[in-house]
Amino acid sequence: MAMRDDHGLAGELASEAGELLLRLRAERGFADPKALKDAGDRGAHDHLMEALRRLRPGDAVLSEEATREERLDPRRLSAERVWIVDPLDGTREFAEEGRSDWAVHVALWERGALTAGAVALPAQGRTLTTAEPPTLPDRRGRFRIAVSRTRPPEFVEKLAHELGAELVPIGSAGAKIAAVLTGEVEAYVHAGGQYEWDSAAPVAVALAAGAHASRIDGSPLVYNQADPSLPDILVSLPDVAPTLLAGIRDLHR
Repeated sequence: MAMRDDHGLAGELASEAGELLLRLRAERGFADPKALKDAGDRGAHDHLMEALRRLRPGDAVLSEEATREERLDPRRLSAERVWIVDPLDGTREFAEEGRSDWAVHVALWERGALTAGAVALPAQGRTLTTAEPPTLPDRRGRFRIAVSRTRPPEFVEKLAHELGAELVPIGSAGAKIAAVLTGEVEAYVHAGGQYEWDSAAPVAVALAAGAHASRIDGSPLVYNQADPSLPDILVSLPDVAPTLLAGIRDLHR
């Protein structure tokens, strides 16, 4: 693995952490969801941190499961290379038996841009990477918008009504963006608050595949900021992006 390029490394690390999480599910079961969530968050985080320290010792890391002090370390802001990881995206779904809409995110940011990334969907048996970006599907008929299972933004419900779109509840952000890339939906729209680690890896893969990815006002998604909050996002097939952006602008007037 030490000889892998960054694209290959992102894919291997995300897949390995995913395998670890599948083993935890099998060993612990679902009787104590909180304990399973905690074990998953910590186990995947520790695995990714150890591997990155060993294989990319000069790079900085921003992880959801890092301590607050680690996330606020100012050295990250002057680093040329920063790995942005979410060791377990969709912790709620991970701890629910039978659910497969959770993910592991591993992305690399370099000098202002995402340059490599991978989203492992362990319970679906696949990993999407920038090494071999997925081929975008063709749009067919009425388009579908992925939304949160538990807190879909009210404006997205209004947007879907105005555009005649169908809302499709999916768990983690990584699983939602993956659904755009694999043809299960045509778009993902969110405005309920997120952080950089929620989207960096899936956005890296989406951009490499040629999908549209932006803030909901059409401005670029910017990563490795002092404040890692990134409250809204739009990822879609390229041909539906103009319609969605226009619809969002109309709703916010």
